[in-house]
Amino acid sequence: MSKLRILYVASEINPFLQITEVADYVRKLPQAMQERGMEIRILVPRFGLINERKNRLHEVVRLSGINISVGDDEKPLVIKVASIPSAKLQVYFIDNEDYFHRKSVFLDKDNNFFDDNDERAIFFCKGVLETVKKLGWAPDIVHCNDWMTALIPLYLKTTYKNDPMFKDTKCVFTVYNNAFNYKFEGDILDKAKAMDVSDEALAHLRSADFEGFIKIGCAYADAVVKADDDFSESLNRILDELPERKLELVEEDENYTDAYYNLYNELAG
Repeated sequence: MSKLRILYVASEINPFLQITEVADYVRKLPQAMQERGMEIRILVPRFGLINERKNRLHEVVRLSGINISVGDDEKPLVIKVASIPSAKLQVYFIDNEDYFHRKSVFLDKDNNFFDDNDERAIFFCKGVLETVKKLGWAPDIVHCNDWMTALIPLYLKTTYKNDPMFKDTKCVFTVYNNAFNYKFEGDILDKAKAMDVSDEALAHLRSADFEGFIKIGCAYADAVVKADDDFSESLNRILDELPERKLELVEEDENYTDAYYNLYNELAG
């Protein structure tokens, strides 16, 4: 049996950046799967807090140079790479001067939520899939973590469903309790549009808020995982309404890597 190929996508990973528990989760799980013989790739945004010199990031010229559409705008995509020596894991960074060259992640110096965080998420999700195409590396599983990755399951089931690189790919979406109280302005559906993506497909996003992102990720993923038990009432309601086959509860205990290993193999069939 050939090695399973797992692509991890998240907004943060140790040791490069940590703002929530996601960074630890996405650091430990890929290494555990690699040690079990799986082939791993990891993609995260290159937020401005990540020191390129200290972390030895360098641009991958052959992967850079694509333009990614966000609504009517097209933004250049730059790909950088670094490694986690202790784990022999490579991490690819999605970069763009307009979206990521800020000295903070989601909040400005006055603790206000950036009003273009929706565009940054859309750019990131589209950029991830285009980067994987350029890599020429067809993943069996794309494991998306937290709200910023939530549009990837949708794009896999629409824009990329007939792409040879993704035609057999399954998607896992892990939900975390990292809610924000902000409603995006402007036409978020128009910004998120892509080939073969209708307004109806984007309907969950109409609320233009955190729950909208979670709903759309859950709607299109092949398996949804609840990262811990400490969820808000509204977030629990979203997960409780999912079809049984879509919800896989993985407790934060010593056996969670076993649960993921079994889930990946089950999905890959």
